[in-house]
Amino acid sequence: MFPAILTEACDGMSRLTALCAVMVLIPCSAAAQSNLAAAIDAIVEAPIKAGRVAGASVAVVRGNETIVERSYGLADLQLDVPTPERAIYEIGSVTKQFTAAAILLLAEAGQLSLDDELTKFLTDYPTHGHRITIRHLLNHTSGIRGYSELAEFGEVMMLKKPKQEVVKLFSSQPFDFAPGEDLIYNNSAYFLLGLIIEQVSGVSYPDFVKSRLFDKIGMRDSSYCSERVIQKNKVQGYDTANGRLVLKAYLDHSWPYAAGSLCSTAHDLVLWNRALHGGHVLTAASYRAMTMPDRLNDGTEIRYAMGLAVLNTAGRRIIGHGGGINGFLSHVEYYPAEDLTVVVLFNTTGPVNPQPIARDIADAVLGKPAIVHRRYDGEVSVFAGTFTGRGRGHATQVSIEARGKELHFLGGIGPVTDERLDYLGNDTFGFKDTLLLFRRDGGTVSSVRLETVAGNVRLVRAPVGLSR
Repeated sequence: MFPAILTEACDGMSRLTALCAVMVLIPCSAAAQSNLAAAIDAIVEAPIKAGRVAGASVAVVRGNETIVERSYGLADLQLDVPTPERAIYEIGSVTKQFTAAAILLLAEAGQLSLDDELTKFLTDYPTHGHRITIRHLLNHTSGIRGYSELAEFGEVMMLKKPKQEVVKLFSSQPFDFAPGEDLIYNNSAYFLLGLIIEQVSGVSYPDFVKSRLFDKIGMRDSSYCSERVIQKNKVQGYDTANGRLVLKAYLDHSWPYAAGSLCSTAHDLVLWNRALHGGHVLTAASYRAMTMPDRLNDGTEIRYAMGLAVLNTAGRRIIGHGGGINGFLSHVEYYPAEDLTVVVLFNTTGPVNPQPIARDIADAVLGKPAIVHRRYDGEVSVFAGTFTGRGRGHATQVSIEARGKELHFLGGIGPVTDERLDYLGNDTFGFKDTLLLFRRDGGTVSSVRLETVAGNVRLVRAPVGLSR
């Protein structure tokens, strides 16, 4: 097995292919591994050298082989402290998969069902006549308003608040949509899941995660984050303002809670990935549930399961999740067919997203996938127009432009993106991890489902003349 893995690594690097003769397999493999590690170093170090990221920790493991487990840059810019081995980061929404696993452990024990209604456990929650299940909370289809998108959040996130006060902040808000109608990423839902875990188990969320997950897996450097506890190897977090790194804005961890308050290391997250996807955390049935995306009420398939996104990108199946919290960005992906785990942790929020870094690393290990671009044979102008609808804390408006035989997507928050769309069949187009599923009414395109993994909303075609 060991020589086979090394041969694959060597084959994935074209400049070494000529050296990969059988008679020199072992020397070639050693060289390939060294070059592969150097390629990964270059990918991670580029934004650090550019001053856009303070420090990072990365782990890349394929099968039983650790390709890279390293720290880069600085843990503290003011003191010029290098990022230590097994540096501890706040992992933000990577927390959600631990919360989902905790719920599934309680379901395995018969203490709850995924189809139980929210009010079975939180009896006073105002549902406004809606039936909200635990499943709706897990896959962001509940329609409950997200508290982190409320205007008040920026003012109160620095204050320590009892959990019930946090719930009051968002439970008084109108629903964004009826449960199951759309998918909008929702921290409120995972906050409520934390309360359910505490009520059903009889222990606090931090204690449950520690005893039932961290301790059993051996994640000795993982914990519920604290604003005051001194942790050896915990790195300083940085935000970006006016193109420069600044100390992160303060956030009290009474707010992220079960939606985003865990701290961990790249090493521990590899242990977690291997345990979760290796069948050592949940039963086979629970694991299938956690990694099997559901459908919306209208039958539309979503790509978010339970605390995890499940994608087929460029022919590769990827199970993973990112996280963002004041001062920290994270991304963890698992490639089941290749048994590859990639963990990228930054102690900086700003212009550099760790997900593309993780994808570049995966390409370095596996080889860049061949991408076949398809064209729509008909008249692409039938899909052009401006489409509006719901979004995460704001209305969404995107424009689709026809340029010759090509369609282009113009959308996003802040600077407008301009992405060429590939045709995927059945009036569906896409770019990167985004899908656009156009719907016709009487033969005319009238709406589109904008599917961004963490969102799946129906946008209606605006009248001609309305522009972005």
